[in-house]
Formats: sequence, structure tokens, C-alpha cells
Amino acid sequence: MLELLKSIESLNHLSAFEASARLGSFTNAAKEMGVSQPAISQSVRKLEHAIGTKLFHRRHRIITLTSAGEMLRHDVYQGFDRILRTVKYLQGQHKGRHVTLSVTTAFANYWMIPRLQDFHDQHPNIDLRVQTTDKYLDLVQEDISLAVWRGDGKWDGYETTSIAKESVMAVASPAWKNSHPAIDKIEDLMSAQLINLEEPHRYSPTWADFFQNFGFKYHENGQGLRLNDYALVLHAVMAGQGISLGWEHVTRRMIDANLLTQVGPWEWNSGKEFYLVWSENAELSQDAKSVRDWIIAASQAPST
Repeated sequence: MLELLKSIESLNHLSAFEASARLGSFTNAAKEMGVSQPAISQSVRKLEHAIGTKLFHRRHRIITLTSAGEMLRHDVYQGFDRILRTVKYLQGQHKGRHVTLSVTTAFANYWMIPRLQDFHDQHPNIDLRVQTTDKYLDLVQEDISLAVWRGDGKWDGYETTSIAKESVMAVASPAWKNSHPAIDKIEDLMSAQLINLEEPHRYSPTWADFFQNFGFKYHENGQGLRLNDYALVLHAVMAGQGISLGWEHVTRRMIDANLLTQVGPWEWNSGKEFYLVWSENAELSQDAKSVRDWIIAASQAPST
């Protein structure tokens, strides 16, 4: 680049030359670039002086390229066109094709992945990147398009739409349920082999919350399996390690597929919901809007 600048003095001279050659007029080139006609003419003369040869034949108000001008025009066109295509590609990667969705590992594994083929069938050209975390991140600062959060839908600086009400039940593997005495009373559930979720960075409902909703005070004996990620909890349940809380929107497909089964008839509707969230201070790209609309539609579709 430094050698090029030394040879032609300024990249503006190349821009003036390119516009003049393409439009066949210093006057039209000046209008396109928003400068005066003498400024364009002067830039082209300086470029000719720097190169050491004429680039245009000038006949009154008509200009035509010399053989040297034709040679330079060809290379400048190719160079500018290649730069333009690269810039447009990078803009597309940043503004459209690259959409980041921030969710928990459990939501990614058990809600997103079973539906991803449908997403790719509908939107084959969208680069959707699922980022797993157990934190509520600053979406603008982290350059995240969309996220799924639990709460009341009211977060300053964010727009939201509900995709699932929080409905919680007790779940186990069919093998565990078949090999243990039936649990018909909630007191039996309280004394069963319970698996506990203890997320370190945000609050998640506990067994104590679950039992309290049904009028029972639960005393944790410290002996149950404790895990800090809900995806791990569900792996442990399917491996027959005990009973865990089961969030309806995550576990429904697993229950329908006979990978999990509900234990007892108790279901707790907490009053909280799971929301699709995006910043109100950063406009969503068209691709991000398509992802948003697809998730909303998928959340309303019956489980299959």
C-alpha cells in the first residue's frame, strides 16, 4: 500500500479516474462524487503526472481513454469490484447471516436441536449460532441477537415475547419408575431419591419451592445428587439416578418419546414464563427477525 501511495500520491486520484472512465465525463464524475469538475480534472492530471503518461484523450468536452488508460481502467475496475464484493460479504456476515441465540444447554439440547432441521428447511441460508450459558448477558455488549430468559418479561432496554409458561412436574426415567414403589402421595415424593439443580449464576426453582406450592415444607437432607446444569440433571434422570423437576417446555418431547415419564399428578404453574428477548436499542437484522419469528411459531406449534 505504501508503495502504491508513493506512486500515485493519493487514492482519491484513482477514485476520480475510475468514475471518469466509467461515466465518460469529468462533469458526471464530479456530480457522482460530490465535488467540483475542476477537482476531478486536477486529480486525473496529478495521476497522469505521477504515472508519467496520459490516461485520457481530451477533445473539448469529450474524453476517451488512451491505451494506457484502458489498461489502468481494467485493473482498477477489478480491484474495486473485488473490494466491494468482500465488503458486502462481511456486512452480510455481521448484519444478516450470523445470528446468535443465547440459551441454556438444556434448552439448546432438548428444545432447539429437535427442531433445527425444520429451521434449516425453512431458512437454509441463515447462519444460526446457538450459544449456551447460565447467565443473563448484556446482548448488545456481547453482540447477541436473541436470548431466552425466565422471568416476568420486564427487563429495561429489552423487547420480549413469551414462548412458554413455566409449568413444572416431577420426572423420572420409565426404568426407574418401574423398579421403585409407586408414588401416589406427595409425601412419598418428598422422601424419594431427588436430584437437585443448583445453578450458580441465576435463580432456578427448587424442590422446596415445588412442595411449598402444594402446602408442604420440604427439608433437604443433603443426600440427593446436586448438579449445576439442567442438561446434566436430565442426563442423570435418564440414567436412572432418581427424580428431578421437569420443565414442561423442555421435557414434553422426551416424555412423548418415552425417555422420561411424569411421577405423580402434580404440576406447578409458577406464574413465571420463558421469554424470547432482544435489545430495543439495536435493530435486529432481517435474518434475526426470521429466527425470532420461527422460534415464536415453533413454540406455539403442537409437540410432535
